[in-house]
Amino acid sequence: MQSVAQLAGRAWSVTGATMIAAALLLPACAQAQAQNGLSNLFGGIFSGSNPAPSQAQPGPGGAQPWSGEDGASGHPLMTAAAIREAAGNFDNCVAAMWPDAARRGISQENFQRFTAGLSPDLRIMDLMDSQPEFTKSIWDYLDILVNDNRLAKGREILAKYKAQFDATEKATGVDRTIIASIWGIESNYSTQMGDRSVLQSTATLACIGRRQAYFKDEFLSALEILNRGDLRPEQLRGSWAGAFGPTQFMPTAFKRFAVDGDGDGRRDVVDNPADLIASTANNLKKDGWQPGQTWGYEVVVPQGFNYMLADRAKAMPIAQWEKLGLKRPNNQPFPHPAEKAYLLAPAGAQGPGFLMLQNYRVIMKYNPAEAYALAIGHFADRLRGGQPFVQPWPRQERELSRTERLELQQLLAQRGFYKGTPDGQFGGQTREALRNFQASIGVPADGFASSDVLDRLRGR
Repeated sequence: MQSVAQLAGRAWSVTGATMIAAALLLPACAQAQAQNGLSNLFGGIFSGSNPAPSQAQPGPGGAQPWSGEDGASGHPLMTAAAIREAAGNFDNCVAAMWPDAARRGISQENFQRFTAGLSPDLRIMDLMDSQPEFTKSIWDYLDILVNDNRLAKGREILAKYKAQFDATEKATGVDRTIIASIWGIESNYSTQMGDRSVLQSTATLACIGRRQAYFKDEFLSALEILNRGDLRPEQLRGSWAGAFGPTQFMPTAFKRFAVDGDGDGRRDVVDNPADLIASTANNLKKDGWQPGQTWGYEVVVPQGFNYMLADRAKAMPIAQWEKLGLKRPNNQPFPHPAEKAYLLAPAGAQGPGFLMLQNYRVIMKYNPAEAYALAIGHFADRLRGGQPFVQPWPRQERELSRTERLELQQLLAQRGFYKGTPDGQFGGQTREALRNFQASIGVPADGFASSDVLDRLRGR
């Protein structure tokens, strides 16, 4: 759903989904909050323990306190001194947004009512700048999110709300299993949506830290939602970055995509299944969903394949990929050989490959993490009765720690392959540098950051 929501991940509270992608497959710029909101989704599962906080300052309601330390990003607005100074001016900052709120049609009465008593939640500063030392692999990620219990619940949801799914699928052309998949992976079917006040979180981020302009828009949009009466303040609870509801809408995304699915005059994407289903589908439709098409296919990549072709920018007709030796497991045919696809090899030459179609790109607009989009597509296939992936993952491999990822980038830079600033976060530039290094030493240029590649860079 669109945006920092491109900074980090959509926010889940327990099983979160974005921090993993941070070190795994998500570009660094998309980590603060991946479009609708998976920001905490992976915060607890995929990150290691943080150091004990120093100079702790209690959070609202006795929540975990702010560490009192400089942010890991090094941004001048994320220093402890800058955070304290901005926090001291919080009330004035919020009050100064009244003219902008008035221009959006928010009444002065509602502005005062909804902002009364707001205080900054400084713990968010630690979450915004967290850089987990350890992450989970993509296969562990899929094991956690695509499991039998969640699939069973998904089938129950599809049956329980069949009428709503029927109406939405007819109106939008968006496959019901994709909507059910997003619902299940984002919030475990409304059981894990986060419990922070969206107003408090977005107000905090609008006045403190390094993304104030972005979050000012989110805060004012949240006020618009309340002013219009679509949701009540107690319903606007979610992630530290402001994502809310079972499918994790950011306030600005809600404004663009939320629809009244049952004609009651409100767009309640939190507690009304008809609105939730219709709004999530509308989001995907407006992002370019292709009705009647799948998201992609698992493929067997032949030995000796040129993995320099495994690039999102190198899409070609499936028939051309077939000529290069790519096949579906068990030699299943491709239904539409003329469709354009690109090759994704998330575990390199040691793992399965995937040909990704337009609908996969649409899912990535919802959350720009390749691992997330793969989980959504696979979960939907399983809900339709599909089987697990056929090819094994290289489970013997371990994920590199952040320290090792930083070292790998530094060594690539020393050899002239990496031109960016080493930060321990892997995006397209790092993978391209890694592939070029692999090609230079005569191994498959798959861009997979294994411990063996790191050892080769070390000269071992």
